[in-house]
Amino acid sequence: MTREQPKADRKMLEALVCPLTQATLDYDAERQELVSRAAKLAFPIRDGIPVMLVDEARPID
Repeated sequence: MTREQPKADRKMLEALVCPLTQATLDYDAERQELVSRAAKLAFPIRDGIPVMLVDEARPID
């Protein structure tokens, strides 16, 4: 049995910006990530909480 991830608050996600570039972020609901196209990083959302640490972000193409 898999545990369903808590949903992130959409309004909170819309208020967040990239910690590196201050650019807006795109929400990827399927991967549970916030994507900064400007920084080419994807920040994870764990247990409904965005982890906005560059060290925790995943590089993207």
